[in-house]
Amino acid sequence: MIHEKLLLILSLLFVVFLLVMLGEKLRISYPIFLVVSGLVISLIPGIPSINLDPELVFIIFLPPLLYEAAWYTSWNDFWKWRRPISVLAFGLVIFTSGIVAVVASSMIPGFTLALGFLLGGIISPPDAVAATSVLKGVRAPKRVLTILEGESLVNDASSLIVFRFALAAVMSGTFVLQQAAADFFIVTFMGVVTGLIIAHVMYAIHRWMPTNASIDTALTLMTPYLMYIAAEEFHYSGVMAVVSGGLFLSFRSHEILNFRSRIQASSVWSTVIFMLNGIVFILIGLELPVIVSTLGEYSMMQAIQYALIITALTIIIRILWVFPTSFIPRWLSPRIRNSEPSPGWRGIFLIGWAGMRGVVSLASALSIPLTLAGGEAFPQRNLILFITFVVILVTLVLQGLSLPFIIKWLKIEESQDFISEEEQETAVRLHMMQAALKRLDEKYVPELRENELVDNMKKQLQSNIALFNQKLESLECDETETNERTLYNRVLKDIISVQRKELQRLRKQHLFEDDVLRRQEARLDLDEAKISYNIR
Repeated sequence: MIHEKLLLILSLLFVVFLLVMLGEKLRISYPIFLVVSGLVISLIPGIPSINLDPELVFIIFLPPLLYEAAWYTSWNDFWKWRRPISVLAFGLVIFTSGIVAVVASSMIPGFTLALGFLLGGIISPPDAVAATSVLKGVRAPKRVLTILEGESLVNDASSLIVFRFALAAVMSGTFVLQQAAADFFIVTFMGVVTGLIIAHVMYAIHRWMPTNASIDTALTLMTPYLMYIAAEEFHYSGVMAVVSGGLFLSFRSHEILNFRSRIQASSVWSTVIFMLNGIVFILIGLELPVIVSTLGEYSMMQAIQYALIITALTIIIRILWVFPTSFIPRWLSPRIRNSEPSPGWRGIFLIGWAGMRGVVSLASALSIPLTLAGGEAFPQRNLILFITFVVILVTLVLQGLSLPFIIKWLKIEESQDFISEEEQETAVRLHMMQAALKRLDEKYVPELRENELVDNMKKQLQSNIALFNQKLESLECDETETNERTLYNRVLKDIISVQRKELQRLRKQHLFEDDVLRRQEARLDLDEAKISYNIR
């Protein structure tokens, strides 16, 4: 039995890798391509049906995915755009849940208001991975990306809390709004507190215990699970615990991890997250036969009709929400007008259109119990599952595939005060080299006269400072000079390729140790990565 499950996991991973490579060739974002491919594979006769355990998603998949997203989120950017992020992550989730509840209860026979809130809580949060992976290959404004990433960090928590209270109302048959609102804030706040407590414990271990790169990496893999399980054990928000703890440790990462730990952890996390995302998205597509087989009293045409109406409703609600919540506060508050540049209708529309649903929605739907407390079947469970699947499929495929074309059509440009990452990086490195040169002149005057290596270090710094000043000026120049810089980068890349060939020649001659040659090859890898970044 264990061998069969292991073989199934390995087979899924192998299929995921092949499909991702094919998706890159076709220039289709891999979450979209994997969901559609899983759907097609599930229709092949003889393919075994796969039941996705919701506990597996919540416990195994969700904590590391959220933690990784929080780790690479800029706290400064998150705090800068906290108002629009909060409006989307909390206000839009609750508003969507309410509208879906009213429409579903009035449209579907036997669908109560509590069931409508349950469905609304399930389908309200957009997926973080889908949006960022689709937007990664196109030139979207930094502000839009920051808001979407920040929203996706927090909206999972708010939607799961709505889902939890709606499920309790269905199970018990009672619902008290005041009590639910109070519990909502308690669950959210205590989830944050739990995450921060564990984050401080892990901070102390990393900072003051004699760890090494392997231990540090292992601890980073354990941390999100500790945060999530601890919060859920006390019935708080595990999602908020992971997000808050991840943001704290990310902000303090320069204090607790040395360069070896950061390099190793970054490589390990990149691979782990890629595999987890790949498995989850292909499993979404593979779930279709199981979901369709459980529709029960509803015909396929009825279920599709209800699902498409709800899907269109969620898309329209988001677009209608983002415009007034973006402009009305600016009209009413001079402080907001002064602190936040005008987003423009194009950026707002892009945020409204990038509302693709994903793994959290499916996991929530699958976690609905089969029976009520009295033993009778949970009402409308099968239909809720089918509607959730259609919402995920349509938003991923329709909105995901159309996003690049929408961005081109809108012709969105960065704000005038935006400074490119390359220019910022060049300026930062320039400041660092100037600080190093100042330190040499202040503290190591005798060494500069007596030690040739130290003197060469100073000359190298001076040369690099001059080079980076020229580069910084070229980043602010006209198109002609930009073309010159592009040509310069290409020449450097060609030189690196020649150096690689020379390394290969030296390797064949067996004149040097393999470790020495591997280290030089790693240095060339880093240099080529920098050049490739500049060319792009």
